[in-house]
Amino acid sequence: MGKKGKVGRLKRNPAPRFWPIHRKEAVWIVRPSAGPHSLEKCLPLSIVLRDILKVAETRKEAKKIIAEGNVYVDGKVRLKDDFPVGLMDIISMPDLNQFYRILPSHKGLFLNPISKEEASFKLLRVEDKSLVKNGKSQIAFHDGTTMLEKAEATVNPSEVVYETFATLKVELPEKQVLDQLKTRKGNMALITGGKNIGKQGKIVEIEKTEAKKRRNALVVVEDEKGNRYQTILDFVFSIGGAKSIISLPEVDSVV
Repeated sequence: MGKKGKVGRLKRNPAPRFWPIHRKEAVWIVRPSAGPHSLEKCLPLSIVLRDILKVAETRKEAKKIIAEGNVYVDGKVRLKDDFPVGLMDIISMPDLNQFYRILPSHKGLFLNPISKEEASFKLLRVEDKSLVKNGKSQIAFHDGTTMLEKAEATVNPSEVVYETFATLKVELPEKQVLDQLKTRKGNMALITGGKNIGKQGKIVEIEKTEAKKRRNALVVVEDEKGNRYQTILDFVFSIGGAKSIISLPEVDSVV
């Protein structure tokens, strides 16, 4: 007989390599629940509290802290310790005055400390868009969320306000759009995948695509030291114009 439902267990050894856990001190580790991020691109809240922030010594303590409503993700209280958090998510613990944004690094993901003011907004990358009824367009973001937006009143009714691969700055927790950051030459960007994951800098070149998908277009990013990194558009996340609008760590400080 085939399996029914999801597998509720996860062994430590095959868990994502960037999780900061001991592989051999125990057999099992908490498995992230189904949510906005895939298993390979997320961290469960209990691991964040116990193994990264060290505010709990055991999973039981972490579950208690979370169940009491002390942990916010993107401005909303999360009550389950297996809730998955991933790229650009905002983790807030107001009682401890601690706020973090999840960013990419050469190992995978890490928590970057930010101010309370910066924790009031999140960046969402537009992954896809489609027209729906009543002249609106549905926009799909990198974290699995969607948003309905009116189509732009132009000669071409299928044209929508926000471009694919652009980044939207949204207010938390209402998700009201504050600004749009287009992925184009001269803008600041983070590389979120591939061998150059975690690198940051200005976009200096974007390949023009004709015979292949735009998602696979080659992009060159140059950091402040003049080093250039080549990746594909699918791994480019815009974070500002001439300057980044989010706090970034020193490249050498990410371990």
